[in-house]
Amino acid sequence: MDPSATTHAQATADRERRDIVSGEVMAEDKLIRFVAGPDGVVTPDLARKLPGRGIWVAADRASVEAAAKKNLFARAAKAKVAAPAGLADLVENLLKRRLLAGLGLARKAGELTSGFEKVSAALPRTAWLIEASDGAADGRRKLWAQARKQPRVPGLIGAFTAAELGLALGAENVIHTAFLAGRAAERWTQDVHRLSGFSPLLPPSWREEP
Repeated sequence: MDPSATTHAQATADRERRDIVSGEVMAEDKLIRFVAGPDGVVTPDLARKLPGRGIWVAADRASVEAAAKKNLFARAAKAKVAAPAGLADLVENLLKRRLLAGLGLARKAGELTSGFEKVSAALPRTAWLIEASDGAADGRRKLWAQARKQPRVPGLIGAFTAAELGLALGAENVIHTAFLAGRAAERWTQDVHRLSGFSPLLPPSWREEP
């Protein structure tokens, strides 16, 4: 691993910004960065790379909705800017797309494995057990029962359908996937935590408790 890359990642994780809603200072990975576009419309910047002055909001639906409703984006930007309708929903959708893209990159890097038997064998070194939201309960419950017996219990997420996972991974009928522990999984985890502020990570119909 490139030591400079590790140092950069750590420096990014250590940065702190002020949430415009609560006024609380917190780590960047617990916030969503927004910028005002040339048209004066607020745009989410999940990768924190867009040009312009960043406006930071806690990574949860209530905070984003409050910032939009109370016109806090304009106050923070000290300019006439507007939040588009459904901004919190937009952030949720962008986070899901970002997470799916991350899975695609991880697959190419050999950091994912899919299929019941392969996932079962990989559980001791798994950071995240990713289950299709519309997959059969029987296989999911068996894998999760095995996962809970591991010295390091992986996270469980069921935010994507089999079709969404299949499209991201270039495969068909993707039901069970394991994201192996490592730097890529750590970066992916940050976005999972941000998504949890906007959408449940597990479908309400599931009975498992992570």
